[in-house]
Amino acid sequence: MSTTRQASLPVYDHRPGSGPTLVFLHYWGGSARTWDLVVDRLPGRDVLTVDFRGWSRSRGMSGPYSLRRFADDTLAVLDDAGVTDHVLVGHSMGGKVAQLVAATRPAGLRGIVLVGPAPARPGPGITPEYREALSHAYDSDESAAGARDGVLTATALPAAVKARIVRDSRAGADAARAEWPLRGIAEDITGHTRAIRVPALVVAGQEDRVEPADVLRDHLMPYLSRADLMVLPGTGHLMPLEAPAGLADALTAFAAAL
Repeated sequence: MSTTRQASLPVYDHRPGSGPTLVFLHYWGGSARTWDLVVDRLPGRDVLTVDFRGWSRSRGMSGPYSLRRFADDTLAVLDDAGVTDHVLVGHSMGGKVAQLVAATRPAGLRGIVLVGPAPARPGPGITPEYREALSHAYDSDESAAGARDGVLTATALPAAVKARIVRDSRAGADAARAEWPLRGIAEDITGHTRAIRVPALVVAGQEDRVEPADVLRDHLMPYLSRADLMVLPGTGHLMPLEAPAGLADALTAFAAAL
């Protein structure tokens, strides 16, 4: 897998293989390596993973760190990597970015997989009070671990994976960590999501407390013209780390059916 670093682009990793290319976009507090356990279960597949601007290896990039900027960055990465046949796979915040990217109808986009995605229309729980509290979730290692164990996950994880979650959540630039809870999470993008014309798979975690399946049914599915909803049993919000095998199987089946 090759790593590309350019001052004007987020850092991304590209592993050549059979297509369509699966393009992975991470959650708020995650990184490209959030997808490692899934990618490891996709041998021979062409995959591309990105560290969003302001996060992990792209931490030093200047803002803004808005959803629209992340979408523009993703399109620029696809162009730089020469990806012409692809499926977008977005998790949580990355799922909202994926909706914006897909709405532009980029050449070669075959489908979109939204994993525990932030819905197009914010749910009723996204109040100003909730957003302010959320903006402090990653203020310290202790608060990040509390968010991991109390909100983000519903299954036991290996110690190394648990430590990685904390390190990644703390590896964002201050402004990048604040942008999503204070602004991006409350942005209504239904007009963009309605413009998506490729097949979509929405994957919900049965025990997800961040983006429950019921919220996705009401606040996302009505705006996708060609979408199926799949619920992964026994998993919380961090499906790429909690249920990588089930997620890899779902991706393989979705790509094969396109």
